[in-house]
Amino acid sequence: MRKQDIEPFFATLRAANPLPTTELEFTTPFELLTAVLLSAQATDAGVNKATRRLFPVANTPQAILALGLPRLEDFIKTIGLYRNKAKNLMETCRILVEQHGGQVPNTREELQALPGVGRKTANVVLNVAFGEETMAVDTHIFRVSNRTGLAPGKDPLEVEQKLLKVVPKEYLKDAHHWLILHGRYVCVARTPRCWECAVIKYCPYKPKTPPPKA
Repeated sequence: MRKQDIEPFFATLRAANPLPTTELEFTTPFELLTAVLLSAQATDAGVNKATRRLFPVANTPQAILALGLPRLEDFIKTIGLYRNKAKNLMETCRILVEQHGGQVPNTREELQALPGVGRKTANVVLNVAFGEETMAVDTHIFRVSNRTGLAPGKDPLEVEQKLLKVVPKEYLKDAHHWLILHGRYVCVARTPRCWECAVIKYCPYKPKTPPPKA
Protein backbone atom coordinates (compact mmCIF):
# COMPACT_ATOMS: atom_id res chain seq x y z
CA MET A 1 0.00 0.00 0.00
CA ARG A 2 1.27 3.43 -0.87
CA LYS A 3 2.05 5.70 2.06
CA GLN A 4 -0.34 8.38 0.82
CA ASP A 5 -3.19 5.85 0.77
CA ILE A 6 -2.96 4.85 4.45
CA GLU A 7 -4.80 7.86 5.89
CA PRO A 8 -7.76 7.72 3.46
CA PHE A 9 -7.86 3.91 3.93
CA PHE A 10 -8.55 4.37 7.65
CA ALA A 11 -10.72 7.45 7.13
CA THR A 12 -12.99 5.34 4.92
CA LEU A 13 -13.18 2.53 7.47
CA ARG A 14 -13.96 5.05 10.22
CA ALA A 15 -16.68 6.73 8.18
CA ALA A 16 -18.40 3.36 7.75
CA ASN A 17 -18.03 2.42 11.44
CA PRO A 18 -17.27 5.44 13.67
CA LEU A 19 -17.39 3.58 17.00
CA PRO A 20 -16.00 0.09 16.47
CA THR A 21 -15.63 -2.37 19.32
CA THR A 22 -15.04 -6.02 19.99
CA GLU A 23 -17.86 -8.45 19.18
CA LEU A 24 -17.22 -10.21 22.48
CA GLU A 25 -19.85 -9.34 25.10
CA PHE A 26 -18.60 -7.93 28.40
CA THR A 27 -19.34 -5.26 31.00
CA THR A 28 -16.13 -5.23 33.11
CA PRO A 29 -12.39 -5.66 32.48
CA PHE A 30 -12.56 -9.09 34.09
CA GLU A 31 -15.41 -10.21 31.86
CA LEU A 32 -13.42 -8.98 28.85
CA LEU A 33 -10.27 -10.81 29.99
CA THR A 34 -12.31 -13.99 30.52
CA ALA A 35 -13.98 -13.74 27.11
CA VAL A 36 -10.71 -13.11 25.26
CA LEU A 37 -9.01 -15.95 27.12
CA LEU A 38 -11.84 -18.27 26.06
CA SER A 39 -11.82 -17.03 22.46
CA ALA A 40 -8.58 -18.68 21.30
CA GLN A 41 -9.42 -20.96 18.36
CA ALA A 42 -13.11 -20.22 18.92
CA THR A 43 -15.62 -17.80 17.44
CA ASP A 44 -16.80 -14.72 19.28
CA ALA A 45 -20.37 -15.94 18.83
CA GLY A 46 -19.51 -19.26 20.48
CA VAL A 47 -17.81 -17.52 23.39
CA ASN A 48 -20.75 -15.14 23.85
CA LYS A 49 -23.14 -18.08 23.97
CA ALA A 50 -21.16 -19.59 26.86
CA THR A 51 -20.53 -16.38 28.78
CA ARG A 52 -24.23 -15.44 28.64
CA ARG A 53 -24.73 -18.46 30.90
CA LEU A 54 -21.55 -18.04 32.95
CA PHE A 55 -21.44 -14.32 33.78
CA PRO A 56 -24.86 -14.06 35.51
CA VAL A 57 -23.62 -16.77 37.88
CA ALA A 58 -19.94 -15.87 38.19
CA ASN A 59 -18.31 -12.75 36.74
CA THR A 60 -15.53 -11.98 39.23
CA PRO A 61 -12.33 -13.87 40.05
CA GLN A 62 -13.68 -14.70 43.50
CA ALA A 63 -16.95 -16.05 42.07
CA ILE A 64 -15.15 -18.18 39.46
CA LEU A 65 -12.96 -19.68 42.17
CA ALA A 66 -16.03 -20.38 44.31
CA LEU A 67 -17.68 -22.03 41.32
CA GLY A 68 -14.96 -24.66 41.13
CA LEU A 69 -13.35 -26.29 38.11
CA PRO A 70 -16.03 -28.93 37.32
CA ARG A 71 -18.86 -26.38 37.26
CA LEU A 72 -16.76 -23.92 35.27
CA GLU A 73 -16.06 -26.61 32.69
CA ASP A 74 -19.77 -27.32 32.45
CA PHE A 75 -20.50 -23.67 31.63
CA ILE A 76 -17.89 -23.44 28.87
CA LYS A 77 -17.89 -26.99 27.49
CA THR A 78 -19.34 -25.81 24.16
CA ILE A 79 -16.07 -23.93 23.48
CA GLY A 80 -13.09 -25.67 21.90
CA LEU A 81 -10.24 -26.66 24.24
CA TYR A 82 -12.54 -25.89 27.16
CA ARG A 83 -10.75 -28.07 29.72
CA ASN A 84 -7.40 -26.35 29.25
CA LYS A 85 -9.07 -22.94 29.13
CA ALA A 86 -10.96 -23.67 32.34
CA LYS A 87 -7.70 -24.59 34.12
CA ASN A 88 -6.01 -21.42 32.86
CA LEU A 89 -8.97 -19.27 33.89
CA MET A 90 -9.07 -20.78 37.39
CA GLU A 91 -5.34 -20.18 37.86
CA THR A 92 -5.67 -16.67 36.46
CA CYS A 93 -8.45 -15.96 38.97
CA ARG A 94 -6.28 -17.24 41.81
CA ILE A 95 -3.43 -14.92 40.80
CA LEU A 96 -5.79 -11.96 40.39
CA VAL A 97 -7.15 -12.49 43.89
CA GLU A 98 -3.81 -13.19 45.56
CA GLN A 99 -1.63 -10.65 43.75
CA HIS A 100 -3.94 -7.97 42.36
CA GLY A 101 -6.75 -7.59 44.84
CA GLY A 102 -9.18 -9.24 42.43
CA GLN A 103 -8.60 -6.56 39.80
CA VAL A 104 -7.32 -6.95 36.23
CA PRO A 105 -3.85 -5.35 35.96
CA ASN A 106 -3.27 -2.70 33.32
CA THR A 107 0.29 -3.46 32.26
CA ARG A 108 1.38 -5.84 29.52
CA GLU A 109 3.91 -7.56 31.76
CA GLU A 110 1.38 -8.35 34.48
CA LEU A 111 -1.26 -9.46 31.99
CA GLN A 112 1.11 -11.77 30.11
CA ALA A 113 2.13 -13.34 33.40
CA LEU A 114 -1.40 -14.74 33.70
CA PRO A 115 -1.96 -18.33 32.49
CA GLY A 116 -3.39 -18.49 28.99
CA VAL A 117 -2.78 -14.78 28.34
CA GLY A 118 -0.43 -14.13 25.43
CA ARG A 119 0.56 -10.90 23.73
CA LYS A 120 -2.59 -10.74 21.59
CA THR A 121 -4.93 -11.20 24.57
CA ALA A 122 -2.98 -8.63 26.59
CA ASN A 123 -3.22 -6.15 23.71
CA VAL A 124 -7.00 -6.60 23.47
CA VAL A 125 -7.45 -5.97 27.20
CA LEU A 126 -5.11 -2.98 27.18
CA ASN A 127 -6.90 -1.45 24.21
CA VAL A 128 -10.55 -2.22 24.94
CA ALA A 129 -10.58 -2.06 28.75
CA PHE A 130 -7.93 0.60 29.33
CA GLY A 131 -7.91 2.62 26.10
CA GLU A 132 -4.28 2.04 25.18
CA GLU A 133 -3.15 2.36 21.56
CA THR A 134 -2.21 -1.27 21.02
CA MET A 135 -2.58 -3.60 18.05
CA ALA A 136 -3.87 -7.11 18.77
CA VAL A 137 -2.81 -9.03 15.66
CA ASP A 138 -5.03 -12.04 15.05
CA THR A 139 -5.34 -14.09 11.85
CA HIS A 140 -7.63 -11.47 10.29
CA ILE A 141 -5.31 -8.52 10.92
CA PHE A 142 -2.30 -10.58 9.85
CA ARG A 143 -4.02 -11.44 6.55
CA VAL A 144 -5.31 -7.93 5.83
CA SER A 145 -1.98 -6.32 6.68
CA ASN A 146 -0.10 -8.62 4.33
CA ARG A 147 -2.67 -8.78 1.53
CA THR A 148 -3.12 -5.00 1.32
CA GLY A 149 0.55 -4.26 1.87
CA LEU A 150 -0.40 -2.04 4.81
CA ALA A 151 2.08 -3.71 7.16
CA PRO A 152 3.53 -6.90 5.65
CA GLY A 153 5.35 -9.22 8.01
CA LYS A 154 6.28 -12.85 8.47
CA ASP A 155 4.76 -13.17 11.96
CA PRO A 156 2.20 -11.36 14.14
CA LEU A 157 4.82 -9.46 16.14
CA GLU A 158 6.43 -8.01 13.03
CA VAL A 159 3.00 -6.99 11.68
CA GLU A 160 2.08 -5.44 15.05
CA GLN A 161 5.27 -3.39 15.19
CA LYS A 162 4.84 -2.17 11.61
CA LEU A 163 1.19 -1.24 12.18
CA LEU A 164 2.11 0.83 15.22
CA LYS A 165 4.50 2.78 12.99
CA VAL A 166 2.34 3.29 9.89
CA VAL A 167 -1.19 3.79 11.29
CA PRO A 168 -1.84 7.52 11.75
CA LYS A 169 -2.11 8.54 15.40
CA GLU A 170 -5.75 9.61 15.19
CA TYR A 171 -6.80 6.12 14.04
CA LEU A 172 -4.53 4.04 16.26
CA LYS A 173 -6.88 3.40 19.17
CA ASP A 174 -9.59 1.86 16.97
CA ALA A 175 -7.48 0.53 14.10
CA HIS A 176 -7.36 -3.08 15.21
CA HIS A 177 -11.18 -3.25 15.40
CA TRP A 178 -11.54 -1.91 11.86
CA LEU A 179 -8.94 -4.33 10.53
CA ILE A 180 -10.41 -7.35 12.34
CA LEU A 181 -13.93 -6.62 11.12
CA HIS A 182 -12.69 -5.96 7.59
CA GLY A 183 -10.85 -9.29 7.59
CA ARG A 184 -13.75 -11.16 9.19
CA TYR A 185 -16.47 -9.99 6.82
CA VAL A 186 -14.90 -8.56 3.63
CA CYS A 187 -11.23 -9.41 3.16
CA VAL A 188 -11.86 -13.04 4.03
CA ALA A 189 -9.25 -15.77 3.66
CA ARG A 190 -10.32 -17.94 0.74
CA THR A 191 -12.13 -15.54 -1.60
CA PRO A 192 -11.94 -11.90 -0.53
CA ARG A 193 -15.18 -10.05 -1.21
CA CYS A 194 -13.51 -7.31 -3.25
CA TRP A 195 -16.82 -6.34 -4.84
CA GLU A 196 -18.05 -5.23 -1.39
CA CYS A 197 -14.83 -3.54 -0.30
CA ALA A 198 -15.10 0.14 0.62
CA VAL A 199 -11.31 0.58 0.51
CA ILE A 200 -10.66 -1.28 -2.73
CA LYS A 201 -9.10 1.73 -4.47
CA TYR A 202 -6.34 1.88 -1.85
CA CYS A 203 -5.54 -1.84 -2.02
CA PRO A 204 -2.88 -3.15 -4.43
CA TYR A 205 -4.03 -6.77 -4.07
CA LYS A 206 -4.39 -8.55 -7.39
CA PRO A 207 -6.35 -10.18 -8.75
CA LYS A 208 -9.46 -8.46 -7.44
CA THR A 209 -12.23 -11.00 -7.07
CA PRO A 210 -15.45 -10.39 -9.05
CA PRO A 211 -18.91 -10.84 -7.52
CA PRO A 212 -20.37 -14.34 -7.77
CA LYS A 213 -22.55 -14.98 -10.79
CA ALA A 214 -26.28 -14.99 -10.13
